[in-house]
Amino acid sequence: MARATVAIAALGLAGTTGRVDAQGIPANDVAVGTWTGTLDAAGQALRLVFHIERDETGNLSGTLDSPDQGAYGLKLSAVEEVSGSVRFELAMAGGEYTGQVAENGAGIDGHWAQGGASLPLALERTEEAPPAPVRPQEPKPPFPYEAVDVTFENREAGIRLAGTLTVPPGEGPHPAVVLISGSGAQDRDETVFGHRPFWILADHLTRRGIAVLRYDDRGVGESTGDIAVATMPDFASDVLAAVAHLMTLPEVDATRIGLVGHSEGAMVAPMAANRSDDVAFVVLLAGPGVNGRELLEMQLIAINQAMGTPESATRQRSELQKSLFDAATNAPDDRSAAEQAREIMSSFGLTGAAADAQVRALLTPWMKYFLVYDPLPALRDLDVPTLAITGEKDTQVPPADNLGRVEAALREGDNPDVTADVLPGLNHLLQTAETGSPTEYAGIEETMSPVALEMIAAWIAGRTELD
Repeated sequence: MARATVAIAALGLAGTTGRVDAQGIPANDVAVGTWTGTLDAAGQALRLVFHIERDETGNLSGTLDSPDQGAYGLKLSAVEEVSGSVRFELAMAGGEYTGQVAENGAGIDGHWAQGGASLPLALERTEEAPPAPVRPQEPKPPFPYEAVDVTFENREAGIRLAGTLTVPPGEGPHPAVVLISGSGAQDRDETVFGHRPFWILADHLTRRGIAVLRYDDRGVGESTGDIAVATMPDFASDVLAAVAHLMTLPEVDATRIGLVGHSEGAMVAPMAANRSDDVAFVVLLAGPGVNGRELLEMQLIAINQAMGTPESATRQRSELQKSLFDAATNAPDDRSAAEQAREIMSSFGLTGAAADAQVRALLTPWMKYFLVYDPLPALRDLDVPTLAITGEKDTQVPPADNLGRVEAALREGDNPDVTADVLPGLNHLLQTAETGSPTEYAGIEETMSPVALEMIAAWIAGRTELD
């Protein structure tokens, strides 16, 4: 489900003036510049790049790049420097970096805290950021179709969404799909670990005669709104705004518009489809069949097993997670939940910035909704043709515990056209994988298996009379 996108944190800002360090850097500008380091995240090396600036008013700000995850220009929510001590924060990811700048200004010795863990991270001042990883499947121009930037309104929410529409050549009107991303703040390409799966999927479908609309999540990229306060029903309303936009286009057949949702997007898709008579079919990629709490609990165990984590450590992490979820779902209010969560983490030896970041992530509107949301009723109500596929090695939405429930719910609702399948050897991103652990995502050159791409395209073609 969640993307494992790295988010870095920088504390607020304060500084002194007058002193100059050994390299001639003014004392209040010791944090300014480009900093790079490599984080050892559960055996996976992730390069992180911080770009810190000071504006004309003296305020510090910055952005974060995570080249191995394909994430660039992530705006830091806070940047702070006091007497050489720095903190960089990206609140959306619930993580932060704290450290001490070396006397010569050339490095920072510090730690990255996220999700209850604190990992050492040394940064070096540099002039150039590392290059983005090469992904051989990314489409290269010229394209045999039209690709245009579009914007459309979600009037219900009062926001504007921005995306890309790809339209096949030849006479229309064409069938079309809306792509719905998984959890976290996703851009229109669902960029993760240097991969852009929605771009690859859009290219493949459009070459098969299917128009595709993919868009930045609210509050991401060129879309307005605030994703930090949004929940799945809000995302469903964004999907319906995308469908409404497609219906206004002469090149799109308004009777052949479908939804393709990945991961959490496969929970949002049925929710949106059941609120509209304009959705003709649905494709669910790695869709959960249990509530968020159950999913995250089975996900933790599956990922740790795939990574070879000792059973005792997995058990301890699972106990901590379950206790925190109890606090989030059973406490009478957020204040009580936060107090209980901090006490729980303290009993596990977790305090300070790492604990605070965990509490913030635990009590977001999205998390509180996600933990208790049951996807099965919406699946039972879904009465349009539906394809549900998942990867055999998916550790984020394990197929043995999810796909069967998804298929059963669809059939219990008397859906006349249900196709469900597990694709051998594929992970949560539908890449060909060894273990399915998220630590493999960045190192796999393949963005999405050609088998999965063609299965999706062929199924849609069969339901839209393209074959």
